[in-house]
Amino acid sequence: MAAQRRTLMQSHQSWTDDLPLCEMCGVGTAPNCVYGPDGKGTQSHPIEDGHLRLRGEDGCFLYGVFNGYDGSRVANFAIQCLTAELLLGQLNSSHTDNDVRRILTQAFDVVEKSYFDTIDDALAEKAHLSNYLLPHNESQKVQERLKELEQEVSGGATAVVALMLNNKLYVANVGTNRVLLCKSSSDGQNQVLQIGRPHSTDNEDELQRLTALGVDSARVRQAGQIAGQSSTRRLGDYRVKINYNEIDLLSAAKTKPVIAEPEIHGSHSLDGVTGFLLLMSEGLINALESAHGPEQVNQEIVAMVAAELAQQSSLEAVAQSVVERVKRLHHDVYVSGRQRATYCSRHEDMTLLIRTLNYPLADAVLTPTQGGRIYPVSVPYSNSQSTSKTSVTLSLVMPSQSTLTNGTNTASTLEEGTPTPGSQSPTATLQSTNTQTQSSSSSSGDGSLFRQRGSQAAQPDETGRVPPYVDFTQFYRLWASDNSDGQSTQGGLGPQ
Repeated sequence: MAAQRRTLMQSHQSWTDDLPLCEMCGVGTAPNCVYGPDGKGTQSHPIEDGHLRLRGEDGCFLYGVFNGYDGSRVANFAIQCLTAELLLGQLNSSHTDNDVRRILTQAFDVVEKSYFDTIDDALAEKAHLSNYLLPHNESQKVQERLKELEQEVSGGATAVVALMLNNKLYVANVGTNRVLLCKSSSDGQNQVLQIGRPHSTDNEDELQRLTALGVDSARVRQAGQIAGQSSTRRLGDYRVKINYNEIDLLSAAKTKPVIAEPEIHGSHSLDGVTGFLLLMSEGLINALESAHGPEQVNQEIVAMVAAELAQQSSLEAVAQSVVERVKRLHHDVYVSGRQRATYCSRHEDMTLLIRTLNYPLADAVLTPTQGGRIYPVSVPYSNSQSTSKTSVTLSLVMPSQSTLTNGTNTASTLEEGTPTPGSQSPTATLQSTNTQTQSSSSSSGDGSLFRQRGSQAAQPDETGRVPPYVDFTQFYRLWASDNSDGQSTQGGLGPQ
């Protein structure tokens, strides 16, 4: 059986070729890149990310993003095996939440065990040759064979899977990828929910789990990595599953410390939900965090997706445009030489999967937004159909490298310091924020929200001035951070 699985894994045969793709989602990808001194990038290794987006029977949908490392073998195996374990009759509309969670957990367990079955023979041969090599270290053939075996058995993957059944959402996560659920409400808000936390060396729950196993969690936190990866849960990787006692950081563990057991979230009801679901690989998240810091990554990604949804009629184009935007932003920060440039010398593979939930697309294909960062500006807003007030964010997309005049690229007039109006108007999207939860909202940037203010518009005071209702504080702070090497905005930007 192990030999059969090994042969199947090494072939290009798919277990699930006949399953239909979901047409309500789009995927964008970009390969890894290392920048040279001249700013040009080169790919350092073959693409290791993977994804799935399939439609099963009985109203079941399965999506996943997989981040492989040391090769794509484990990620590819997990995609095929998880699909076979979940969409070949195992799930149906009669299942309860507990049933679904149990089936998801069992599927990940089967993936892990089945993968190690495929490399059992190679691991056994590797162990035998390693013992043989000690008294015969002059054997070149043995050394070459050991290298071949190491390439065959090494590697692992992190995975995040979203399952929709009975109009409910379930998320199963192993590792450091991310899921965002964005819900649009009738009053114009979009609530953004990050489902789950990454299983990483700075996750307190994971550190407590490792401490209970006898691992020195303080050392793990300080190291920031376990066997070269920041994840504390992963698929495959025999080094931390079979030979973990040989790793100094894990040598005191009573049992296997790095596990493949998924953390299951849900169900989340999707009844009446309008919005979109985002699945992102660690490479995409890290690229944006490296460029802009971790504080507003979720909000920036959501704003980018909303901006592209307002322009594109294809979800594939939306997802790819957002990935390309992140790629450009990351590169622009590197070549700028400013404060965060040192964090942006390289990025890993990037994958973004977008699944819409009754969310309208643009009627016609327009040109994707050309680069630039989305800067939030707080604007109070009252919907004409509702008496409740909310805070709206006007996201200004500032061009990063060049301006666009009459359809042609010209030299940028946006230098260090205050944003300069004139040569190009920034692209605007509207999004509202709710400070009570980690949420944000987006709608098209056609200015319709402002036209709805009507009689509620502010009246001039005794001096003839209209009280300001647009707060540019955060906009100026972020602009200054990006364009003034992180220097204080005091006395520099903003109205004096």
